[in-house]
Amino acid sequence: MTEYGRGQGSEPWHPEDPLYGDGGWGGQEAHQGRQSPYGGQPQHYPEQPQQPQYGDWGTGEQAGYGQAQQQYPYDQQYAAQAHGHQQYPGQGDHHQQQAQGYHQQQYDNGGWNTGAHQQASYPGDPADPYGQQTGSYGGGQQDYYGTPDAYPPPEPPGRRQAEPEPETDWDPGPDQGEHAFFAGGDDDDDEPEDRRGREDKRGRGGKPKKRRNGMACLLVVLVLGGGIGGVGYFGYQFFQDRFGDAPDFAGDGNGQEVTVEIPQGADGYAIGRALKAAGVVKSVDAFVSAQAGNPDGRSIQDGVYTLQKQMSAKSAVELMLSPESRDNLIIAEGKRNVDIYRLIDKRLEVKEGTTAAVAKKDYKKLGLPAWAQNQPNVKDPLEGFLYPSSYGVSEGQKPEDVLKQMVKRATETYERFGVEKKAESLGLENPWQLVTVASLVQAEGTSHSDFRKMAEVVYNRMKPGNPQTNGMLEFDSTYNYIKNQSKIDLSLSELRNYDNPYNTYFHKGLPPGPIDNPGEDAIKGALNPTDDGWYYFISLDGKTSKFTKTNAEHQKLVDQFNASRNN
Repeated sequence: MTEYGRGQGSEPWHPEDPLYGDGGWGGQEAHQGRQSPYGGQPQHYPEQPQQPQYGDWGTGEQAGYGQAQQQYPYDQQYAAQAHGHQQYPGQGDHHQQQAQGYHQQQYDNGGWNTGAHQQASYPGDPADPYGQQTGSYGGGQQDYYGTPDAYPPPEPPGRRQAEPEPETDWDPGPDQGEHAFFAGGDDDDDEPEDRRGREDKRGRGGKPKKRRNGMACLLVVLVLGGGIGGVGYFGYQFFQDRFGDAPDFAGDGNGQEVTVEIPQGADGYAIGRALKAAGVVKSVDAFVSAQAGNPDGRSIQDGVYTLQKQMSAKSAVELMLSPESRDNLIIAEGKRNVDIYRLIDKRLEVKEGTTAAVAKKDYKKLGLPAWAQNQPNVKDPLEGFLYPSSYGVSEGQKPEDVLKQMVKRATETYERFGVEKKAESLGLENPWQLVTVASLVQAEGTSHSDFRKMAEVVYNRMKPGNPQTNGMLEFDSTYNYIKNQSKIDLSLSELRNYDNPYNTYFHKGLPPGPIDNPGEDAIKGALNPTDDGWYYFISLDGKTSKFTKTNAEHQKLVDQFNASRNN
């Protein structure tokens, strides 16, 4: 320590040093029995507020040396005058006591320790006008800085080094310098020595040591990378779906054929999904766009199509509109079951009669509605339920699977038209009879425009007390059905003498069941007949029918038909 005040050096003090605890030096405190080198008065500067410069040493707490304020080179004479007196060299005990009293008032609250120590004498600074007087620190004291184990003496101000910043319990964390999170410092040996020192100190009462692993860094990178990648991917897909062109193949395919079945009632998107699943087109949107761009695109029907993989959507639409792509089993309106069974056998390449045997044995397992089962005197329980349409049938399928498709299609159609609810309103006993009427309309009508009038003929003739037929239908088609034929020239004697429930020339009312598989228009005609009083009909050209209300009118048309045939 020197008379210039404590510097920022970090030299510790020997416990037995007379200056330990800053018991007093000329610039700060004058003890009793000693003379301050400044005439016994502490120096103060009028420009600065009077504050303790080194923290609260009176409580035993030592502030960092770096907090000490630097002495300002004001003329010390004015510093003395600021307290109302002038300082002269060699002042006596009066000034010493005055300084001691003043200092006691100045530092009692938070001042330095005022315990008395014998002070070593230090020579004054020649440049200081007040420093030439003899200090009153006493002499003859042991030199605590002269032994090899002693603490080094204080350094002059010019050679003092900055004191390290004070340590606190607060840990600034690894953000200072290299971030420990990325350093992966799990091992204490990898930590810097000075940090280990701090950590060891902190371990005796401070916070626990923070450790981080490099795997955590990798996990964070993977999670963030995956999240960014996912957002980017879905963002790109969203943009493509909303604003980009639909993905599409180029060309007419790669030569690999594939069979695709299009269900009934499928719209463009349903067809596109089926084609995409089979690898024909690249995207559903591309097909829908190509279908909309083709004038005949909406006419694509259900059924089985033979296409190629990796076709452009435009090529797929064009091929589906061509008959070359159709490979379906077509069931025409009014077709009888016996004919349909043969068609299925041929398509499946199985022995003839296989499908008919399955239908006869397992008809209850093929999906018939409850109201269509257990009907008496029925020749074929599936008649009327092999619905006319286009079906995807190919080699390898089972007959029962094909029959189930057809029965399902018929059942759905009848449900859609509400045959169960409307049968009673038409004077029928059940929906089974309504399907039978539709089959008669389909068999006797020559065009779709005839179906409503033909249905009225059926309903009028069924009436037991009607004046024209007395409840007899007398349809040639019923006789031909039971005979499994399609003849036009039938004699009345043949017709009236054949006893069979299906022969409407022999039995009144409807036959036991349908005689064919009616189409949609025949069903509509049976549900909505005309009300014009028709009882008779005849086709003169095989294309249209003429209807009459009386037998006399009908006989004239019969004679005209016979005359045309003889010519």
